[in-house]
Amino acid sequence: MPRFLKTALSVLAFVAVIGALFFFLALSPLVDDAFNPVAEKPPYTVSERAAALHKTLTVADLHADSLLFGRDLNRKSDYAQVDIPRLIEGNVALQVFSVVSKTPRGLNIEENSADTDSITLVAVAGRWPVATWTSLKARALYQAGRLKRFAAESGGRFTVIETRRDLAAFLERRKSDPAITAGLLALEGAQVLEGDPANVAVLFDAGYRMMAPTHFFDNEMAGSAHGIEKGGLTEAGRQMIRAMEERRMIVDIAHGSVAQIDEVLDMATRPVVVSHTGVRGTCDNNRNLGDDQLRRIAENGGLVGIGFWETATCGTDAAATALAQKYVADLIGVQHVGNGSDFDGVVKTPFEVSGMARLTEALIETGMADADIGAVMGGNQIRFLMENLPE
Repeated sequence: MPRFLKTALSVLAFVAVIGALFFFLALSPLVDDAFNPVAEKPPYTVSERAAALHKTLTVADLHADSLLFGRDLNRKSDYAQVDIPRLIEGNVALQVFSVVSKTPRGLNIEENSADTDSITLVAVAGRWPVATWTSLKARALYQAGRLKRFAAESGGRFTVIETRRDLAAFLERRKSDPAITAGLLALEGAQVLEGDPANVAVLFDAGYRMMAPTHFFDNEMAGSAHGIEKGGLTEAGRQMIRAMEERRMIVDIAHGSVAQIDEVLDMATRPVVVSHTGVRGTCDNNRNLGDDQLRRIAENGGLVGIGFWETATCGTDAAATALAQKYVADLIGVQHVGNGSDFDGVVKTPFEVSGMARLTEALIETGMADADIGAVMGGNQIRFLMENLPE
């Protein structure tokens, strides 16, 4: 092929790629909404009893992936599932924002390799810093910076929590000003360490206070429930757990293989969390936890966040989530269960975050006592963080 023709084809290919990226950006709200749909759009209505109870609660949720998408979280959107104004509308005091750094193509709950990555396109199309195109650690540092910028630009409506002191001060302020909310940074998968447990310190210093060893694939630290090998902790993974515990960084065993969960619980000296999951007692699949695992988590003093999506609950409404939460409360104690929505996690949820009162109403309908509903909807999460965050 003549050189000029090769050059022309290369230029055309480059233009096509750039055009596709700008097309992606131009349609980002449509893409975001398609990835993060809700079964029912607002406005949401609930019974007078549910509305009155919900207003008294300190609501908290253990998992949302909203930072992956390009929307300004300080602006109210009419698409996708979470932003700061809608958190306030839903009476959510605290939202854990988990950072996704890498996902394999053809994602599924059974088996994924680490050979492909869909987030590179998101980083390029989203005009993230060039370093993030190839570095998973850089992606985590960039997204931590985004959440902190949202806080700085929020006019005091949004606070990033890093310590027990931060949380106590925020909760005190919220007593007189309920139109504020807070966030906490978490990591979905320790691939962000890029194979080096010493990077725990780097990410802790960036503000991360929770991390799961794995996401949808095996990495240098541990095996995933959805990986190829599905093994336990590696030696580097054990070093990682020790480094996290030294800093009072919370270990999240969501997405962990059976072996990983067992080995983390064997060595843990502090309570763990499962930020977003379902349970096999109400929805039997490879994504969800069995009764024996739940009992071990309770023995550890841990906390289980129940998801809002169909794979977690085998249902498409708030009642399915409430049923799973009631199941866990009855099995291991109400103090060990909370919310783990997976909002903006490329899943369809029954409602977006401004509709959290729908879950309060669904819990009422299970017959759960008001005090226990308050624990599940946020009391347990706040207590857990007050007990386990750094000072």
